[in-house]
Amino acid sequence: MDEDNVLPIPNLALQQSLFLLAHHSSSLPSSTLSAASTSLLEGIEKDEMAPYYSTILSDPTLKACVKHDTALLKRLRDKNQEELRKIDEKQKEVEESEGDMEINGVLRQRAAYLAKIGDKDKALEAHDVAISKGAGIGSKLDLTMAKIRIGFFFGDTNVVIAAIAEAKKLVEEGGDWDRRNRLKVYEGLHLLSVRDFQQGGQLFLEALSTFTATELLGYNDFITLTVLANALTLKRVDLKKKIIDSPEVLQVIDEIPHLRTYVTSLYNCEYGAFFRALAEVEQAHVLPSRILSQHARYYVREMRIIAYSQLLESYRSLSIDNMATAFGVSAEFIDTELSRFISGGRLPAVIDKVHGIVETRRPDAKNAQYNRIIKEGDVLLNSLQKLSRTAL
Repeated sequence: MDEDNVLPIPNLALQQSLFLLAHHSSSLPSSTLSAASTSLLEGIEKDEMAPYYSTILSDPTLKACVKHDTALLKRLRDKNQEELRKIDEKQKEVEESEGDMEINGVLRQRAAYLAKIGDKDKALEAHDVAISKGAGIGSKLDLTMAKIRIGFFFGDTNVVIAAIAEAKKLVEEGGDWDRRNRLKVYEGLHLLSVRDFQQGGQLFLEALSTFTATELLGYNDFITLTVLANALTLKRVDLKKKIIDSPEVLQVIDEIPHLRTYVTSLYNCEYGAFFRALAEVEQAHVLPSRILSQHARYYVREMRIIAYSQLLESYRSLSIDNMATAFGVSAEFIDTELSRFISGGRLPAVIDKVHGIVETRRPDAKNAQYNRIIKEGDVLLNSLQKLSRTAL
């Protein structure tokens, strides 16, 4: 496989369209849903995806998302049978008259075709066979990363985890620069899907200037995920340096709705604008995403805590009314939010209900160090006493 031209097999954009139709049919504009439906059916037909189409139609929760076209399904199955028959004949031919390289080429062809048509189990099996016959590290890495894409396509976390582990071992054995960098994106995407925004965002930052994994996701989608993940995890100074001023981010950020306002308003402490942008980002980028949707409530909550913490760090105390004005919400909303976060130990502050203010309780580093020394000293003295009694 040409490392400079890795094909999107299977096509993850189709699963994104299916996700929108299955989970957001009541919240998205009809034009968006129509486009997703058209894109899904056209992709199924283009890639001859009879197994995938059949799986959708047999699932009670998904079959309403696409039109049931019996003639199309039969036509696709016929094409699958014919193509696989040709591959079988080609494999028999090369096994009789060619060498290992040609045989491996046919095995890779079979694996790619099964992945393209959405036959999960047979595709994974075919990739394993091709890997076992693979001639070099690069070939095995390409096949293993294809297995990761199959796992992403079908939402099979176990397949993704196992294939990433295999790929990392191969990389350590001698993977080239391009494949190493693409694997960072694969692993980063998996980590975001399981809510590890810290490590996933870091891997995306490392791949930012060398991104080539377009077979996995588009560049604008990559930038969106990079910004969202790192807005949650980076310190303010690093957010400016690594995201806001990043040439790669600046190149496309204005093509992505709400993203520039979202990240710059947080950095510039424009909290009213940030809260509005956070709501817009949630609707435009978090909820419609297969990767982020399940973490939407967590993400929005954590970003609010960051904003509250950032404001409170600048004051010893602040009135609830002033905080409400800064964030563009009601005093009742701020009171309820802060009470929940403070009682949960997420904000170092207390609310004075009598005077209507929030008092910051900054951690005292010296007192914490003193208390730790006292505690560790007590443990040491107890240990010495036990030893002395044992010696006697």
